[in-house]
Amino acid sequence: MKYQELFNEENMAVAERMELAWERMEEIRQEESVPEPFRMYFQTVAEYILQFKSQIGFDYGSYSLDELQQMNQNIYRDILPEQYATSYGNPEFAVNTLGETYGAILSFLYTELRGLNLYTREYRLTEATCFMELFIEIYNLFEDFEELKPQQVQKAIYYFYYDYCDVLVPLRIGEQYNPRFNRYVELVEQADLEDMRYLYAYGEYVSENEIKTAQFLNGLSEKEIEELAFTYTDGYREGFEIAGIDLSKKKYVNIHYAIGQERIVRAAIHQFRELGLEPVIYAPAVSRINSKNRRNGVIGTSPNRQFEYDHRLDEGLYLDRNFMERKLEVLSQAFEENKEFTDVFAGPAVIETFGETPFEPEQKRSCISLSKKQQDLAVEYTTQSSKIVNRYIKREEYSFTIIAYPSPEIGDDFEAIFKDTVKVNTLDKKLYRRIQETMINELNLAKAVRVQGTGNNRTDILVMMHEMEHPEKETNFENCLADVNIPVGEVFTSPKLTGTNGILNVSEVFLNDLKFIDLELRFQDGMIAEYTCKNFEKEEDNLRFVKENLLLNRQTLPIGEFAIGTNTTAYVMANQYDIVYKLPILIVEKMGPHFAVGDTCYSYSEKNRLFNPDGKEIVAKDNECSILRKEDETKAYFNCHTDITIPYEEIGSIVSIHEDGTEVAIMKNGRFVLRGTEELNRPLEEG
Repeated sequence: MKYQELFNEENMAVAERMELAWERMEEIRQEESVPEPFRMYFQTVAEYILQFKSQIGFDYGSYSLDELQQMNQNIYRDILPEQYATSYGNPEFAVNTLGETYGAILSFLYTELRGLNLYTREYRLTEATCFMELFIEIYNLFEDFEELKPQQVQKAIYYFYYDYCDVLVPLRIGEQYNPRFNRYVELVEQADLEDMRYLYAYGEYVSENEIKTAQFLNGLSEKEIEELAFTYTDGYREGFEIAGIDLSKKKYVNIHYAIGQERIVRAAIHQFRELGLEPVIYAPAVSRINSKNRRNGVIGTSPNRQFEYDHRLDEGLYLDRNFMERKLEVLSQAFEENKEFTDVFAGPAVIETFGETPFEPEQKRSCISLSKKQQDLAVEYTTQSSKIVNRYIKREEYSFTIIAYPSPEIGDDFEAIFKDTVKVNTLDKKLYRRIQETMINELNLAKAVRVQGTGNNRTDILVMMHEMEHPEKETNFENCLADVNIPVGEVFTSPKLTGTNGILNVSEVFLNDLKFIDLELRFQDGMIAEYTCKNFEKEEDNLRFVKENLLLNRQTLPIGEFAIGTNTTAYVMANQYDIVYKLPILIVEKMGPHFAVGDTCYSYSEKNRLFNPDGKEIVAKDNECSILRKEDETKAYFNCHTDITIPYEEIGSIVSIHEDGTEVAIMKNGRFVLRGTEELNRPLEEG
């Protein structure tokens, strides 16, 4: 079945409604029945909506490259940084021009209507029609402005999302797991990848990053492309092998990538099929009801990260307990309807990009926010929805892999950095296995490990280790060798929380695509007791920033992982090109000791028996939080895992402390000093 045929029946059912909606848009952009300044808003938005009428059945091959570029600019122009100050997508502008009562609400509405770009291109006319009808409904309310009350507008929005939850949510689940949603698989396999017009088929913003990436990859030989894809797909295969999961029982793999990387993805699709896996590729969610604050799927360069940040909490307009319970019910039903696909889902295979200009958000009082009650509901929803997902996609039966390559935005050294990244991603696993095994043998003797910063770094934390019953055949630390998590270069454990106390401090770090300045976390028995940063002048803004974006609105989180990164080659590359703060956490976590807050690395799959290459079984999988899964799963998991790395130059010492008080140094002053690990210093000295 061709992709567009999936929606034929639904599209025919809404055809008349859609035509009426288009006609109404034409009328709205000319009417004067709504008072200013709202008339200008509705006319501008109606004009914006009408451009998508011609996108139904969109065929990029019917347009010239110049025409496609102009269409792309028309869609994204007003939210690009240079125009954003006067965009209705900017809550600050909307509030200033439309007033505090309606400004943020109408900014939200406009942001949701931007999803028509995707719905029309993907033949999803039911969704397109529903959102246009919401716009018309709210316009009708403003026609009787003198009698209008703010709660009427908010009520219209609330019931729209409540009523259409059973349309919007199931479609999102379907496109994530159902291989019949194959529009992008067809595109990757059938497009002429030397014709840059194909980049505009997605509807995502197309910048120089996408164009230059595609052109660069087109300049590589087929052998080079196959090798790039193999590093990625073989790491995926190896992840199943190491975890003892039977890959032959799986049928589908999600492929996540950045637009422009299609040559690698095309080769990967063929290699995955040789492993018995059919690809599923989907676009990022465009409605807040389905979107998270980090886009996934096949993505383009963000047109404006401040725009995305400004709308990160838009669900505050409609989130209450009734809505949450309704959405959970619909989510469960959607997974049940797709269980034939989720039962044999192998997991995601992700190609990340790095090198974009670091983003430091501006805090705006005009943005929609969550009340304390809504924050608690958001946390509860995350917990309950994760239970549903894990019921249909069992963590102990699936795996993943992640690899990263630079984006041209990284600068003039893009091609050199790309080649050096390939080197970093393909380092000698045997060498690292031996060195890391030496380190683990010492760490397994430790009762605790103490990490201290140097210079201005205030880190001073004592991390408690689990006791092993049979140390001759067990280990607390996993020897990570570039399978699910590429590149090679770390040893990690889930520490004991009780007795894990102290301060973790990092001068600058990027977490969840946001820059944190002078981040400080104080731990008491492994739980975050206090936190702050220096991003903003007002301490209340710093506390709010950390709580929203690191604690994800929870009161606290535990240390889920303690690790020592050993990939000094990556560190030297980062410093050589001055890109330390442009690298993804995937690479950064291999460039120094790091701590993850949230769940352990083994969440939901603690029962899987895992062994290091030396045959020792990894036993430190639980902590005092995750072990509660045996009593109440909702108390055990936090459904987040954020790595925070301390750079080598900020490390004063890492010391293994034995039961008898003996101290053995692993690192001192940013260098490895444990006997048998000195070779890790060679790239540092040569660099």
